[in-house]
Amino acid sequence: MSKTNSNIAYWFISVPAKGDKNMVFRKLKDKISGLANEYSETYQFIIPQFKIGTLDGLVMISDELLKFDQAFEGTTLKLLDILRNLLKGDINLIRANFVVNEKSIDKYLETFQWNIQKYREDKSLQEIANSLNQEVSGIDSLMKKKLADYNQVKGSLQALERKQNGNLSVKNLADFVRKEHFVHDSEHLETLLFAVSRNLYKDWYAKYETLTQMVVPRSSIKITEDDDYGLFTVTLFKRVADDFVNKAREEGFTYREFKYNEADIENQRKQLQEIGETEKELSVTLLRLAKTNFGEVFSAWIHLKALRVYVESVLRYGLPPDFMSSIIKPKHKQEHKVREVLNKEYGKLGGILGRDTQSEENIEEFHNLVDKDYYPYVWFQIHIDLNRR
Repeated sequence: MSKTNSNIAYWFISVPAKGDKNMVFRKLKDKISGLANEYSETYQFIIPQFKIGTLDGLVMISDELLKFDQAFEGTTLKLLDILRNLLKGDINLIRANFVVNEKSIDKYLETFQWNIQKYREDKSLQEIANSLNQEVSGIDSLMKKKLADYNQVKGSLQALERKQNGNLSVKNLADFVRKEHFVHDSEHLETLLFAVSRNLYKDWYAKYETLTQMVVPRSSIKITEDDDYGLFTVTLFKRVADDFVNKAREEGFTYREFKYNEADIENQRKQLQEIGETEKELSVTLLRLAKTNFGEVFSAWIHLKALRVYVESVLRYGLPPDFMSSIIKPKHKQEHKVREVLNKEYGKLGGILGRDTQSEENIEEFHNLVDKDYYPYVWFQIHIDLNRR
């Protein structure tokens, strides 16, 4: 699978609108998505007019929105991890489960509309942000619990399955032994089981009768074998059992502790079946919840990005709010070209880029002086690597 298909990357930007958002958007789109420069897909990002409050309040909520943004990203990536694990890393299936309001991510962003029913525009920025955070935090807590429940059952199933696999020195023996292999209801005798390496068969037959006293002659039979081991019985007096086990281990024979009990064997089979069915049920439920909640969290994340763009645009460009915001999806390996166009068009908005010569040296000098994610225009992004581990 190419990296083009394994990454989801979008930029959210805003620039001064100069009283005509549509004109500024058309000009930008023509520069980076027109026939001459097909570097990206570009959509207008329509953001409502919010209650602004004080400048100090905007600065404070700007910091809080950053923390929420990081938390939302973390929850999104946790949901991605759940989907990846349940879908065995199949990128096509993972993408198919990335649905937001019954739309693909691309279509959702291309047609984004602020959800006025859930996040009323007449509320303060702080109230809207808190509502978004409460929603995502609730989903995060729910998914943690559901994932913990699933992992507990899955761990139990894997422990039981490990006993069904491997060679005869470690695997569950219930499917191989029968009642007639054992001495039953004897006051003095008992039957033990040993896994004997195939290259030690001759040693076993030559030595088992004399490892200790009170071993029943010719009592050993081979029940079954695999590529590595054979499973042998031996009947002896109970009083020498511990001594025999120790001597057998010294000779390289593996003792398999096993008491034949038909009820226990049947219970083991039922337990494996029941846990397997429970694991499948929880897996289906977890997949459904992860898919549904991915859509809810992603939608909340984009609404939060809209708040961040709005707040930062007011802080950057002043009042009254007059900016054009858009969503940019750079095409594969075209990020640098998109950045060049943006820097050329809007570099004059900040510091060193206000010089007459808009050179790459000026851009790099400006970028090195400030935070690496700071640009003269408002810029945020989301980036999801579907191959993330």
